[in-house]
Parts: sequence; structure tokens; C-alpha cells
Amino acid sequence: MFIRDRIRRVSVWLAVSAAVLLVYVGFIYFTTELPVPDEMGGFNVAESTKLYDRTGKVMFYEIYKEEKRTLVSAEEIPDIMREATLSIEDSSFYYHGAFDTRGIIRALFVNLIRGHVAQGGSTITQQLAKNIFLSPEKTITRKLREVILAAKLERSFSKDEILDMYLNQVPYGPNVYGIESASQAFFGKPAGELNINEAATLAAIPRAPSYYSPWGSHKDELKDRKNVVLQKIRELGYIDDQEYDQTDKGLPEILPRSDTGIKAPHFAIAVQEYLEEKYGEDVLRTGGLRVTTTLNWEMQELAETAVKDGVQRNKDLYAGHNGALLALDPKTGQILAMVGSKDYFAEPEPEGCEEGVSCAFEGNFNVATQALRQPGSALKPFAYLTAFQNGLTPDTIVWDVPTEFSTNCPPSCYSPKNFDLIFRGPVTLRQGLSQSINVPSVKTLYLAGLGNTIKTAETFGITTLNDPERLGLSLVLGGGEVKMIELLTAYATLANDGVKNKPTLILKIEDSQGKVLEEYEEGGERVVDPQYPRIINQILSDVGLRSGLFTASLPLTQVSGYQVALKTGTTNDYVDAWSIGYTPNLVAGVWAGNNNRNALGAKGSSLLAAIPMWHNFMSKAQPLLPAESFPSPEPVLSDNPVFSGKLIEGEFHSVLYYLGRTSDPQYQGWEAGIRAWLSINGEAAIKIPSVPRDSSENIGSAPSDELEINFVSPQNGDEVDESFLLIADISSPEKLKRVKVYLNGVLAVSKSGDLGNSLRLEEDIKIEGASLQNRLVIEATDKGNGSEREEIIVYR
Repeated sequence: MFIRDRIRRVSVWLAVSAAVLLVYVGFIYFTTELPVPDEMGGFNVAESTKLYDRTGKVMFYEIYKEEKRTLVSAEEIPDIMREATLSIEDSSFYYHGAFDTRGIIRALFVNLIRGHVAQGGSTITQQLAKNIFLSPEKTITRKLREVILAAKLERSFSKDEILDMYLNQVPYGPNVYGIESASQAFFGKPAGELNINEAATLAAIPRAPSYYSPWGSHKDELKDRKNVVLQKIRELGYIDDQEYDQTDKGLPEILPRSDTGIKAPHFAIAVQEYLEEKYGEDVLRTGGLRVTTTLNWEMQELAETAVKDGVQRNKDLYAGHNGALLALDPKTGQILAMVGSKDYFAEPEPEGCEEGVSCAFEGNFNVATQALRQPGSALKPFAYLTAFQNGLTPDTIVWDVPTEFSTNCPPSCYSPKNFDLIFRGPVTLRQGLSQSINVPSVKTLYLAGLGNTIKTAETFGITTLNDPERLGLSLVLGGGEVKMIELLTAYATLANDGVKNKPTLILKIEDSQGKVLEEYEEGGERVVDPQYPRIINQILSDVGLRSGLFTASLPLTQVSGYQVALKTGTTNDYVDAWSIGYTPNLVAGVWAGNNNRNALGAKGSSLLAAIPMWHNFMSKAQPLLPAESFPSPEPVLSDNPVFSGKLIEGEFHSVLYYLGRTSDPQYQGWEAGIRAWLSINGEAAIKIPSVPRDSSENIGSAPSDELEINFVSPQNGDEVDESFLLIADISSPEKLKRVKVYLNGVLAVSKSGDLGNSLRLEEDIKIEGASLQNRLVIEATDKGNGSEREEIIVYR
């Protein structure tokens, strides 16, 4: 008996010792190489990069590797979210340690009664340990690791910290992790703005995120579980009976899944490419960057609608399958809206086409930044600006007549036609630009110099016109290719008084800790004297001048209450149609056409295909900004009538004649065109006023040093109303015999007879039409045949 008892005691001792040893060895095994974080940042949790609009409120794209997650501070998590989670997941969280023995026993008992796993015994701390460090496999080994790591977490962090970490980690659905991402994904709002019903809904999901997904097919079950959460919140005293009764028992409104994906896709992808190039793929997808972009969300929505509706119209009328729109702030270069195609997600057209080759439409190709397209007449302003820099005036007369520009014709000929197939005879450069007349524009390019014009375009931001020999004089009719974003940069420089800003997508980039990595800084480059952009802006914003081009569509070129400059462009083959309009604080450009370079049908020009699309956007976007006017240029005057907008009777020559360039290779061709036009149309078809070369009433008259004309009101460069009072003092030692006043070349006042030696002229003048710049001339002659002429320019 004694021996048997001794053997039994030894056996027990050995068993206990073996068990202790086994536990000890197991403890060593299970704790080896487990990460031991000593602060929240030690977890190195992957966070997605978020792109926001310029307000920082609209998140339009989230870039992530496998999980969408946004960490938020304790202050950003509402108490109701904590309370809802505790109520359904671990109501005694603050009263037990890393694991809840009573909870485990209760779960085992319930599961045995029901015959299946109906309850879990894991605490919030255990779930956090599992979510951060462990795989989801259901094994005893993983469970032991979970318990041990949970204990370590409890020693390292407070209960409040563990709960907030849990809420930043817990899954709420496919690729949606953490309370902030879930709140944004399902409700489109920050977690801090969650109400009771929304918080209860989110708290109901983590038990089975796929099953209870708000986007899934078990919404009724989610609603029932959500209401269980509400009941438990009330039972635990987090809300009172009145709050419970007032809370909606249905599901809150859930955003559709499509609304949680990429918005403003072409803009978003452009930002993503920038971030990837600068910060690398890992930081982009796991670094938790917060990117505040330049995007104006309201304008972006307007732009997408304008392009979608416009392309549908063009598709029906002109076989135009695509369109693009870009808008930016000329004062900063910040891109406000970008639509690279009618629909980023749509299938290519026509069905079965080969992408990059035969497709008229490809959604993910960004025409605004990637495509090279011919600008048509949209390049003309830069030729005219260069000509003005070279000494020509907006009123310089050129002849719009059939002209052969090639000096080697035949066999190589170049004689462009106008869009409307009409030749107008003599016109001013102001008319040539505002009405986009081709022949005068080609002559302007020649006078400005092809190389000089390309240099001007490059200075303004267009870098692709690098083959002058290929381009030739067809440059202003669309002979080169440009990128839309560069063309808009050039127009923005015009709008910004000659100061160029590089286009930018970014206002601020912060890392996951809130440190600012980069931020927008102001800084433009003056590339031209402001006088010359002001001349161009004045011409392009003159509704009266452009009325001859647009006629019935003139209202589509205007935005009520705003001074808008506008230029269109259409290639001769109708492949590309453009409309670019701008104010001092907004530039918007539209392209219409087909990706495969098929021509628009029915002569779908910019007037027909692009202008309606542009107006649809600009008429709604511009009123979001304050009204501003372009600064007026200094008046440009010349003693030569041909440079001041007048012909000389009997001297119908090309501008080369008055420039003294009669030996120029182009001279004979330009002169021949004038002779041919006059032989068909006669002088009666000329609409430009003429200055008499030899007038009977001026025979023997000569400029007088003593005859004086002084404008009292208005003075040169003043702004006037449609009707204004002209006051001028005219005096001469000889008695005055004749005084005439001309407004824009039209006789407005004529006085003759004995006018005395001194005359105070006071006359009411009315400006006809809608011209913004108006030339006012006073001519006076005295009885000694002395004469004097003074002129000023006034603005409306």
C-alpha cells in the first residue's frame, strides 16, 4: 500500500511538473518574435492616400494597396460610436482584463446549448491583437497567441487607447477598414459627424462584415442587428428613452458603391501619377497621405455635365464621339476642373475598335493632358500679339483678298480661303483677329515672323511647335499640334496680364502624422509687357467686333454680367474644334472631335460643336466667381492713316508698301491679290473710310504750328458711356473756317464758316454698336489754310 501511494504521489508530481514545463515552454514558444508596440505609431499600419477637393471636404479618390484605412485621433471619434461598439461587442470592456473569463464561459455554455458557435468570447483587446498582428485562421495556436498579445497590449496601453485603436482597425466591409473610412464610404461624412442611427449601423457590421455589408443583400438583417445595438445602448444608459424613441429604426441612407470609387477620374489619375513619381509607390499606397488638390468640386460637376451633354449632341449631329474640358485659375495656374473624355468608365466606340488606333472614343485617354491636337485658329492671338510687339497697331489695314503666299507656285502653291468663303477686301488687324479671318491672319503671321511667333507661343507655355519648316504659314490655321493643357496655360497668361503660372494640381500634401510635405506657393513669371496681352484681351472681349463671325450663336459667346474674351479654332479638315474663353479669374477650354482623328460631319466647326459645350459650363461656372474686368491697354496711335484704320484715296496698296518693303518676296503676290479683288468688286465694296489724298477744300493747306486742338473731356484713354459730351478747345491766329469730328472713321460733327479765332466745341456724341475701343478725331482748318488733326481713343 505504501509503495503504491508513493508511486501515485510521484506520478502526480511528475505530471504537474510536466504540465508546468509544458506551459513554460509553450509560453516561451508563443511569445517569441511577437511584436511588442510601445506606442501607437509603432504599429506601422498601412494607410491609404486620400485626395480631396480644394475645400478639404470632398474626398474624390482613395489610393490604397489592399485596405482603405484612415486613422483618426480620439477627438475625432464621437462618444456615441464608442458606446455603440461597446454595447454590442464588449459591454464589460472597462471591467475585465485582456480576456473575459466570464464571457468565455458564457459563450461556451451558449454554444453547447445551441449546438453551434453562436457567441464568441473574444474581448475588444483580443480582436485588436488579431486584427493588427495575426492571421484570421481558427487554430488553437493562433488563439493562444491572441490571448498572450492581448495581455501585452493591456500592459502597454490604457483602455481608452485600445478602444480607439480598435475603431481605427476593425473591418467594416471589403477593403473598408477603420471608422473614418467606413463613415466616408457609407455616409459620405467624417466619423465625427455620425449620428446615433449611423453609429449603431456601423457597430452592427464588424461581427460579419461581408454578411452585414450595407451594399449587400442582407440589409434587413443589418437593420435588425442595428436595432439590437440601439436597444443595448439604451439598456446600458448611454441614451435615454426619449433619444431612443426619436431615433429612426430603419437603415440610414447609404451611398451606392459606385459613389465610393474614383470621382473626377482624369484629374485623380493625373494627381496619382504626380504623387507616384515624386514619393514612390509604397508611400502612395500605404503612407496615409492627405492631399488637398486644386479641384473645385462644383465646377468639376458642371464640367462633366457640359461635356457629357455636349458630346451626346455632337454625336447625333456631327458624328463627334468625344470631348474634353479644362478650366484653371489664370492668377495661380491652379486647375479647377478637368474632364479628359466624356466618360472615363465607358466602353470604347465603335464596338470592336482597336484602342489607340481606330476608336473614335476611349474613356481613359486624357485628351486634356495626353493628346496632341491641332489648335486651328486658337493659335492666332499669339501671331497678332507678336505683330503688335513688332510695331503694328490693331487698326493696321491688311487686305482680305485671294492671295498666293508661295513664291514657288506652281508647283508648290498655298492660297488659303476663309471659313465662310467670303473675301472682305480691306480690314483691320482688330477685325482679322476678332472674326478669325484666315487670309489677314496668315499675313499677320508673315509680318510678325514665323520664328518670332513660335518663340512667343513657347514663352507663353506651348512647347510642341518645334518644327518651323514643316509648319510654315499654315501655323495660324492649325498647322501644328499642341497639348490642351499648354494651350490653356498660354491663354491663362493672356488673361493674367502677361504673367505665366505653371499649371498645378496640388494645394497641400500632408503625411499620416499631419506633417506638411509640400504646399502651393505663389509665383508667376512675367513673359511679356502687359500692353500686348491687354490689346489681345480687348479685341477678344469686344462682342461687337466678334458679332460678324458668330451672328445667331453670338449669345453663346457671352456670360451675362461678365467681360469674357473668346477665341475659337477649327482645323481646315474639321478634325478638331475648339472654344477657349476667359475672364481675369477663369479660363475654360473645350475640345470636340474623335480620338481616331475622323472629321466631324456636316462641317462641325467650333461654332457648332464646341461653343455650346463651352457656354454650358462657363455660364454656370463663372458666376461662382466675382466679376472682374480686363485692364485697358494704352491707346495706340500712328501718323500713318493705314496704321490708324484708314485708306488713302487712290492708293490701294498692301501694308508691305507702307512698311517700305516693296522688295519683299511677298510684295508682288499681295499687290496682285488687291488688284484682282478691286477688278471684280470695285471701290464701292470697300467699307474702310478713306482719307483724301488731294481734296479741293484742303489744297494748299499745311500743318500749322500755331493752330491748336486740346481735348478737355474726355481725354485719351478715358472710359465713356454710350452717349457722352465731347468738349474741346480749338484756337488759331487765323480765323477758323472748318471743324470736323470723326468717331471710328465716321463723320459725327461738321462745322464751317467764320468760327472765330477761338472755339469751345461742345457736342453730344453717341457710340453706335458695341465696340469697346473707339477712335475720336478732331480736324480743324483756318482761313490761312493751316490745318491740325488730333485724335484720342476712348473706351466703353
